[in-house]
Amino acid sequence: MFPIIFLLVVIPISFVVFNFIYYIIKGRIKTTEKIFKTFQIWSVVIVPASFIINADVGVLNDCCTDSALFSPEHRIGIYTLLITYTLFYCISIFRKNILPPIAELFTNSFLILGLIINVLLCFHIHPMELGVFLWILGNVPVILLLFMELNENQKRLKHHIEHNDLHSTNSIGKLSLSILKLEPIYKYPILALILVPLLILLSLFLLIFGQKPDSIISAFTETYKHGFSQLDHLCDNVECGGHFLCSVGANGHQSIVKPIRYGERHGNKIICNRQLLISNAFEDLIQDKCPKIHNIIRKNYNNVGNLIHKYYYIFNIKLVSDVIYILIKPLELFFLFILYTFDNQPENRIAIQYLSKKDRQKLSALKVDTTT
Repeated sequence: MFPIIFLLVVIPISFVVFNFIYYIIKGRIKTTEKIFKTFQIWSVVIVPASFIINADVGVLNDCCTDSALFSPEHRIGIYTLLITYTLFYCISIFRKNILPPIAELFTNSFLILGLIINVLLCFHIHPMELGVFLWILGNVPVILLLFMELNENQKRLKHHIEHNDLHSTNSIGKLSLSILKLEPIYKYPILALILVPLLILLSLFLLIFGQKPDSIISAFTETYKHGFSQLDHLCDNVECGGHFLCSVGANGHQSIVKPIRYGERHGNKIICNRQLLISNAFEDLIQDKCPKIHNIIRKNYNNVGNLIHKYYYIFNIKLVSDVIYILIKPLELFFLFILYTFDNQPENRIAIQYLSKKDRQKLSALKVDTTT
């Protein structure tokens, strides 16, 4: 596996970085144009597309596994931007001549858009597992190549203006040409500002496909466990592979599920109702009396839990949690019957479920005091 990663990732980024440094020093790339174009396509088109397909396409927001990179409900907008800037990059590197003023303006504007998106992705990807590795080997080469292409476009345009009479007959073309003739320090900020109306037009167009006006921003924010994620709080009460009744106790209407106190599970604060405490006490009893049976039950229950966590967002609907609570009520009564049949102190066992380590230590100390 390592040799493959080395060949497909490390060598290309080394090649790009080497040529970038050489370009900064000498004003040109070191390798031949054909070889360099191969690495350009690989780094800007193939690698990002492969990453998006594997890390985001078809992936949902999930608290327990790798979560979607972009919000599943708002992917269309960000995908459109990614595809658009990539297409303009390909046009830019394969063209033979300077484009008409408006087309040239759009090309450079979308290259700047690509820079902005990739910088944002560095921050967004960073919290992921191997996030630093991903953005250094994935986004940094793209940023370097986009920067080089913008600079090349500036050099081509300057050379063309010096040797040709570049003009336009309409007002928009003249305005575009005047912007293109500016020095980079003035031109690039203006090109970035031009993106604003373009993004507004794109947002309006995406309304046709059911996207919200802020879908491009929401693509980043309505996610879990990423740099710009704003929904991490939805995972606060999720215990992966644990008791999904925690979700019911936390998310249902209080008048129905009747939460009674806070508890602690694996160091995380959870909301407990009596149904949860009884269910866990029943499991605790089975573990004490019949550990082999408990292992079988727990294994199968974890499989159910993993399936449920794939659709965990459903439990954010209070009515759904209420219904689940009611459906499990007969099972709760069965658990309670077993506890009162086989446990000498069933309520004590129920009461100590999901207590913090400190509280358990205090109870143990009280037991010692009462026995001495």
